[in-house]
Amino acid sequence: MTSKLLMRTLALLAMLLAPPLQAQVVPLPALKTTQLSVSGLSSGGYMAVQFDVAFSASVIGAGIVAGGPYFCARANVGTATSVCSCTGFGLCQVSPGGTGVADLIAKTGQNAASGAIDSTGNLASHRIWLFSGTADSLVPQAVMNDLESYYKNYVSPAQISFKKNLQAQHAMPTDLFGNSCTTLSSPYINNCGYDAAGQLLQWIYGPLAQKTGNTPAGSFLQFDQSEFLPSPASHGMAPSGYLYIPPGCAGDASSCKLHVAFHGCKQDAATIGESYVRNAGYNGWADANRIVILYPQAASVPPLTNPNACWDWWAYDDANYAVKTGRQMQAVRRMTERLMGAGGGNPPPPPSPASECFSASNSEHVQAGRAYDKFFFAYAVGSHQRLGLDFRFFHTTLKRTAPNYYVVGACS
Repeated sequence: MTSKLLMRTLALLAMLLAPPLQAQVVPLPALKTTQLSVSGLSSGGYMAVQFDVAFSASVIGAGIVAGGPYFCARANVGTATSVCSCTGFGLCQVSPGGTGVADLIAKTGQNAASGAIDSTGNLASHRIWLFSGTADSLVPQAVMNDLESYYKNYVSPAQISFKKNLQAQHAMPTDLFGNSCTTLSSPYINNCGYDAAGQLLQWIYGPLAQKTGNTPAGSFLQFDQSEFLPSPASHGMAPSGYLYIPPGCAGDASSCKLHVAFHGCKQDAATIGESYVRNAGYNGWADANRIVILYPQAASVPPLTNPNACWDWWAYDDANYAVKTGRQMQAVRRMTERLMGAGGGNPPPPPSPASECFSASNSEHVQAGRAYDKFFFAYAVGSHQRLGLDFRFFHTTLKRTAPNYYVVGACS
């Protein structure tokens, strides 16, 4: 067995043997972290750019894998899928300079002047890390080149790092886990022998201690996202998200940094389970450098609005998607405020009564936020158990066992 094959086999075994994330959904803790940064892949890359630009007074840097410039889609799904990416059913129109960077810079200025986003002057101190694979067929390098041009209007070239010479497909590049580097397939994490998460964190924060491995030594929490966005499933966000707390950062984490990692389309937990949270490459660096990692979760909005659980970067849910008052933007901001000790969200809800049951049609469960729809099937919030077809004449009993966590079955 070759050394490369052995490493892949060991990584797969580690994934299979890893204990599951905390099943009970809990309130997001207040940790008093500092030095907020963001990163993301694909729609998560677009979301990271939006967050970095809109909340530039609070963020110190961003890492973008296969994303594009701020407001690239111009609130239009056709533009999003043909000009800003090649993800639509029509003709791909991606071309050098095709996103219209000058117009996007003008829009950014208008938003800043109106107070819809923070002053663009804050971006001057940010450190920006960019990655684009030469084999990326969904967000070709021309789009990422435009993102570099966009950021250069605000950030010194010396503070921008752009890796674009690796033959990689549209995926999160890692040095241990995933498909082959040129594969386009779920979970969209590829073993390229390249540690993108480590590279971006080192660029944003400066010299870091080398990660000691890829087996997390800290703890995972599954937290209630509805505290930060009511009825999240109706707005493209999952009922719960994930938080990774490395050793030494529980409780008072004033000596710990905070990084938000936005997954890409089709990488939500309901679709690929724990793969992104465990294997995107962040946790080993978090352990070695006391970095708390927030993994907020998007969700599908069927049938055609947002079937792939993408983040809102083209106004599928909210006309204000790219400014501070956008529903998803505000929700994640409140999460970071909570984690940085500044409150955020509403007060933690009281524990749900044990064994509280709800008998209703599957569609009524979805409407009430106890379940969510995915490709016409209803799934229980929290446990992700399938109820059956999301129709009014199919009935199921759901038992709430924790805040925002439901399982299929009758109460005893």
